Amino acid sequence: MAAEPVWSVDPRTGKPREQVAVEATAEEVDQAVRAAQATREALADRVLRAAFLRTAADLLDASGEHVVEAADAETALGPVRLTGELARTTAQLRAFADVVEDGSFLDVRIDRPDPGAIPPRPDLRRWKIPLGVVAVYAASNFPLAFSVPGGDTASALAAGCPVVVKAHPDHPATSELCASLLRRAAAKAGLPEDVVVLVHGFDAGLELVRHPLVAAAGFTGSIRGGRALFDAAVARPVPIPFHGELGSLNPVVITEAAAAERAEEIGAGLAGSMTLGAGQFCTKPGLVLAPRGADGDRFLDALTAAVSETEPAVMLDHRMRDAFVAGVAERAALAGVHTPVTPGAGGAHTVSAGVLAVDAAALSGDGHRLLLEECFGPVTVVARYSTREEVTAVLGLLPGNLTAGLHIAEDDETAAPLLAELTPLAGRVLVNGWPTGVAVAPAQHHGGPYPATTSTSTSVGATAIERWLRPVTYQSTPGHLLPPELRDGNPLGVPRR
Repeated sequence: MAAEPVWSVDPRTGKPREQVAVEATAEEVDQAVRAAQATREALADRVLRAAFLRTAADLLDASGEHVVEAADAETALGPVRLTGELARTTAQLRAFADVVEDGSFLDVRIDRPDPGAIPPRPDLRRWKIPLGVVAVYAASNFPLAFSVPGGDTASALAAGCPVVVKAHPDHPATSELCASLLRRAAAKAGLPEDVVVLVHGFDAGLELVRHPLVAAAGFTGSIRGGRALFDAAVARPVPIPFHGELGSLNPVVITEAAAAERAEEIGAGLAGSMTLGAGQFCTKPGLVLAPRGADGDRFLDALTAAVSETEPAVMLDHRMRDAFVAGVAERAALAGVHTPVTPGAGGAHTVSAGVLAVDAAALSGDGHRLLLEECFGPVTVVARYSTREEVTAVLGLLPGNLTAGLHIAEDDETAAPLLAELTPLAGRVLVNGWPTGVAVAPAQHHGGPYPATTSTSTSVGATAIERWLRPVTYQSTPGHLLPPELRDGNPLGVPRR
C-alpha cells in the first residue's frame, strides 16, 4: 500500500502548496520511538540538556524569518502574531534551561536515619526521574508555542524525556522546519539528534500512543480527538499518563456595579479578546453573563459596535471554517437567541465575527445546552441575567474550564461570593481582565477540570515539567551508589529539603 502524501495547504485559498512528507507507517512509528528511546542515557546529562534547550532557542531565533513565513503560509495567523509566538516559544525554551540548571524540579528530600523513632526510620532519599519517551501531539492554533518546539516538547526534554512529535496536518512544513532546527540544536549541544523525532499521519498518532515504549503523552486539540487518544492511553496493557487540553468555554461574569462603572470599556475589551486570532485561542471568552438594564445595554452596544468593525478572517483550515459556520447557524436558530452581530461566512474562505444574545434563564433548558459548548472561532454568547440566582444557576451547568473571569467595581459586595463560585470551574481565575494571552511564568497554571484538561497539571510555566517525572526513594543505600544529587555534601548544589 502506497504511503499517503502529506500536503501543506494554504488556508487563504484552500489549495495545496507542496507535498512535505508522507504519513508514517506502523513500522516507521516503531522505528521513531525506538530511536528516541535510545537517547535516554545521553539526555540524562543536565548540563547538556540545558545547553540543548538554549541552542534550540538560538537557532529558532536565527531562523525566525523563515519560521514565521512558513507558519503564516500554512495558518494565515499573520507575521505580527507569529513573530510574537516565536518569541514566546524561544523564551519558554530558555526558561526551561534555567529550570534544568536550578535543579529544584528534582524535588530532592532527605530523611536521616533515626533508630529511636517509632517505627524506626532508615535513611531515605527521594527525587524524581524522567518517565521515558513522551508523545507530543501538536496543536492547530499555535504552530510554534504548542507544537513541535512548544511547551510540551520543551518541558519533556527538560525533564530528560526524549520526544516523538505527531505533527498537526494544518502546518506540516512548519513542523518539519522546526523539527530540523531542534535536531540540529541537539547535535550542536552534543546530544543525539533523535532526542526529537517527527512523524505525520492520523494512524501514526494512534500507533504512537499505543506503543509500549511511549511512557506519557501531551495533547492540545478537540474534545473528540483528545478523548479518543486518552481512552487509547488508559486502555493499554500498561496505561500511561495522558495530559490533554481538550476544550474550554471560559465563562466571564460582569457584575451590575462593573457594568455601571465602565460598560463601554468592558464591551470593547471583550470584543478584542473574543476576536483575537479569529477567535481561535483556547482561552477565548465564549460565554459572558451580563446584567439586564441600561448599564448592561451599554455594554452590549459597545461590544456590538466593536465586533461589527472586525474584518472577515481566515481560519486555520476550511474544515474549521465550515464547522464554525454550521455551529453558529445552529446556535442562532435556537428559540430566544438574538444576533446583535450575525456570525457566519464572510466569504468563500473567511468567517465574520458575531455575538449571540440570550436570556440567562433560557440556558437551563435542555434545548439551549448547545450554547454552553465551545464554538471554535470568533463568536461569544452574552447571557443577560436579572438576579444573582440566575448567575448561580448558569455557573452550575458549566463543565471545567481553563479560565473563568470576573469583572467587578471597587468595593463590589458581590465580588467575594462570585469569586468563590468561579474558582471550582477553572484553573486560572481572572479579575478585571481577559483570558487570551497566557504568561509563561513560574506561577502560571494552564489547565483546569475536565474537559479543559484530562489531568490536574499545567502545560505552561515551570511546573509543566512535573508531568513527565515520577518519584523514586532510595532506602539505606551506600553513598557511592546514589545519584550525585542525593549524596552527602550535595556535590552538585541541588536545592533539597
